[in-house]
Amino acid sequence: MKRTSIYGMMAEFDTPGDLVSAARRTYEAGYKKIDAYTPFPIEELSEAIGFHRNSVPLVVLIGGILGGCSGFGLQYWIHVINYPINVGGRPLNSWPAFIVVTFEMTILFAGIFAVLGMLALNGLPMPYHPVFNVPRFAFASKDRFFLIIFSSDPKYDAASTRRFLESLAPRSIAEVPS
Repeated sequence: MKRTSIYGMMAEFDTPGDLVSAARRTYEAGYKKIDAYTPFPIEELSEAIGFHRNSVPLVVLIGGILGGCSGFGLQYWIHVINYPINVGGRPLNSWPAFIVVTFEMTILFAGIFAVLGMLALNGLPMPYHPVFNVPRFAFASKDRFFLIIFSSDPKYDAASTRRFLESLAPRSIAEVPS
């Protein structure tokens, strides 16, 4: 008999308030690897599950710096090293003339890095996710709210996690196979 590995344990709730209070209690109980699924955004939910990191601004900053440096470097290389032409007695490295292209390359690279970084950090494209193995998860896009505790959490134990989730009074609890 083939044994399937467990991705986590999922609890279903009826209202957003129940989900937020359950998420807050779960985080306070010491579970750190948790996530929630809702049919619409709930503002206080990300704080309740302890989600505070956002790496997209750093990725955009790196993209902007690379874009600005490459735009300026390309113009410097062309005008000073590869094909120096003295126009109107200006110095070869006339940086004020390079500002427009440098600015545009900064914006271009920052925008490209923002899109690609957002996709990569969100794990997209993801054609398959283990939560779709739970039949009741189809209601997550209609009117139900789900909280999952991942099996990779250091505090995760199937029996004690189930007991803890039962203490939150959910509508149902299901193991999520990988």
